[in-house]
Amino acid sequence: MDITYWLNGIQRRSTVEEGMMLFDLLREQGCYSVKCGCETTNCGLCTVWLEERPVLSCAVLAARIDGKHVTTLEGLQPEALEFAQYMGREGADQCGFCNPGFVMNVLAMARELDNPDEEDIKEYLSGNLCRCTGYASHMRAIQAYMQDKRKAVCP
Repeated sequence: MDITYWLNGIQRRSTVEEGMMLFDLLREQGCYSVKCGCETTNCGLCTVWLEERPVLSCAVLAARIDGKHVTTLEGLQPEALEFAQYMGREGADQCGFCNPGFVMNVLAMARELDNPDEEDIKEYLSGNLCRCTGYASHMRAIQAYMQDKRKAVCP
């Protein structure tokens, strides 16, 4: 099946096989930030945006993106680098394997929620698995990032 889609703002055309998952297509397209850590939709490592909403690319058929916009971490470098600094300051990037999917969800949350409390953050990020930390450092990084984002909008 031939599909046309936008990947990180650039229109692309691909031929996809029946049953091909979006994860596999994105890796073929050079989006190596998209990782697969579980193959059971439990880890969040393969998170991308489909029409600006986070989805697990291991659970979406590639054919479903025909005519749609897909964003990976490669397409969000300035924002991702900004948030990565917060993660580094709080020690939330120990091995870094989970970071791409985690960052994709945090950036989506920052666009969707103006002033999330701790429970909002936990719920929004519940599908992200990190095997290195106890998530306290992640929470501190997110809270600091969100607070600074609010200050920038409403000084």
